[in-house]
Amino acid sequence: MARPTKIPSYVRDGVILGAAVGLFGITFGVLAVAAGLNVAQASAMSLLVFTGASQFAVVGVIGAGGSPVSAVASALLLASRNGIYGLALHGRLSGGVAKRLFAAQFIIDESTALALGQDDPKASRAAFWAAGLSVFVFWNLGTLLGAMGGTVLGDPETWGLDAAFPAGFIVLAAPHVRSSEGRVAALAGAVIGLAAVPLLPVGAPILVASLGALAGLGYRYWTRNQSGEVALDEGHPSDEDNP
Repeated sequence: MARPTKIPSYVRDGVILGAAVGLFGITFGVLAVAAGLNVAQASAMSLLVFTGASQFAVVGVIGAGGSPVSAVASALLLASRNGIYGLALHGRLSGGVAKRLFAAQFIIDESTALALGQDDPKASRAAFWAAGLSVFVFWNLGTLLGAMGGTVLGDPETWGLDAAFPAGFIVLAAPHVRSSEGRVAALAGAVIGLAAVPLLPVGAPILVASLGALAGLGYRYWTRNQSGEVALDEGHPSDEDNP
């Protein structure tokens, strides 16, 4: 009797990730309807954009009264990291132009992390598709359910769902503030953003707050330069040490 085929761990992990992300999709659907989108518009955004943080940014800015330009600019800023993911996955995803363009739709945090976690190229590709397709299905299903239920639930503040948007940003930012340059960038961004609130329209402060990243880069350059000078001084004795 043949043994049943064992499901690879990365396939199981991809499905679990997809189911978990689907719960956030429900939240997005509710918030999208509360921000003024209808069910079809919310579902279309998840199908075509398929970048959770960017989608939350759009409905957050629109729900706060911001302009469509600010909403799209915020979304593009957050989605820019997916381009870096694409560069990291370039050597792991095979196929022609058409297949790579199709795969680009599924380059997200979860699929990238699971793919880069595999040593074998074949397993890496399989992990990418397992996570990408699973998240895509559950996210869109969650969006549809949330959008349809949003008309019944009413104001998301009643259920505390309005906290999902800022909470999502905190989760995304948390790993980056563990380093000193990350903390410098976060502090600088917070100061810039707060200073811009009374001066700029809704949605724009979060864009200019991204300039805090320059402070983080400057701090990293400065610390590395200082380390290089210390190493140089240690490698060359002073004149007083020479006979």
